Amino acid sequence: MTDTQTTAVDFWFDPSCPWAWMTSRWVDEVTPQRDLGVTWHIMSLAVLNEDKDVPESYAAFFPRALRYTRLVAAAQELHGQHVVKPLYDALGVRIHNGGRKDVDAVIAESLAEAGLPADLAKYADSDEYDEQMRASHFDGIERVGQDVGTPVIAVGDNAFFGPVISPAPHGEQAVALWDGVLAMSSYDGFFELKRSRTRDPIFE
Repeated sequence: MTDTQTTAVDFWFDPSCPWAWMTSRWVDEVTPQRDLGVTWHIMSLAVLNEDKDVPESYAAFFPRALRYTRLVAAAQELHGQHVVKPLYDALGVRIHNGGRKDVDAVIAESLAEAGLPADLAKYADSDEYDEQMRASHFDGIERVGQDVGTPVIAVGDNAFFGPVISPAPHGEQAVALWDGVLAMSSYDGFFELKRSRTRDPIFE
């Protein structure tokens, strides 16, 4: 019998964001070591940037990203919160580690891996659950402000964007980073710590 208590964590992600994927792998590493109970939520880079003037090359990415976001939102609404993480994992391995661009095949394979019905794929091109998707998105982003992105992590009332990391640390290093991020972000007057990115996401 232990005295440890599970720490509730909320994690908002866009399936297409490589940086959110890196952070999610880190949180997975920390979860058993810090007894985290993580609830996974969808957010959308397309929604985040819908009123912003962004480069055409970045804007061209949004329709594909939105298909994955809508798929996850529909899966949650129709099959429950518990399917979100397995579907995200299946998508992420193909999108990021595999570098796959064949969206229809990625969706079909990911649904199968997550044990979900193949006909859920139709919701990737449907706005039927956009209201729920947008509500989830704004629930996360309003905790940290509009000038950030994905991922958003909340531990109780303590919410923050990021961290942006590459590669995802393992073992004691992963836990040390978690403890440090929580310590910094728990101070109400702390807002930003940043340095220029010197590497792309390193997927392992």
